[in-house]
Amino acid sequence: MKGFLLSVILLVFAVGITACSNSEGGEEIQNNENSEGANEEMNSEGSDEGEGTDHSDMNHSSSGEVPEGLKEADDPTYRVGDETTITEGHMAGMEGAKATITGAYDTVAYVVSYEPANGAERITDHKWVIHEEIEEAGNRPFESGDEVTLNASHMKGMDGSTATIESAKETTVYMVDFENTGGGKKVENHKWVTEEELSAE
Repeated sequence: MKGFLLSVILLVFAVGITACSNSEGGEEIQNNENSEGANEEMNSEGSDEGEGTDHSDMNHSSSGEVPEGLKEADDPTYRVGDETTITEGHMAGMEGAKATITGAYDTVAYVVSYEPANGAERITDHKWVIHEEIEEAGNRPFESGDEVTLNASHMKGMDGSTATIESAKETTVYMVDFENTGGGKKVENHKWVTEEELSAE
């Protein structure tokens, strides 16, 4: 009888240990799944954030035509033909590139977020769209939070898209030619860089 009771006790004890072990294992898997889910979410957020600055679809070169009503700068820091260095790039191969000024214009430059008209994912914090490239543009600049329609084609799906103004600044914008630091074709009449993104050094 004692042997039987001892066997039962040992059996119950063994079952209890197995249950605890399985419970802990399940919790660990759940934690791993949660961790993986969090990592995926972080990667997704990082990807979304990257879309704000991903300009792989940008038309790096342009014809050099400017929007109607855009006025040449009277006294720009850099004049047409000046050699400069781009200190802040909007796309790969731009930062640190040697650039030649091909146009200088006084305007209001905007950082915008927009839903591409071609159905692509939302683009955030795009630099730059200028006042004359906005359909509803009048004599007064837009303010943060204003919704506008873009008449610019720097990127696929931009022209005709609805955008939100993130920030605005009165400045001189420059059109530039530059050699991509990663190799490839020379970029001609790139729109736009601001004075703060250029250096004479």
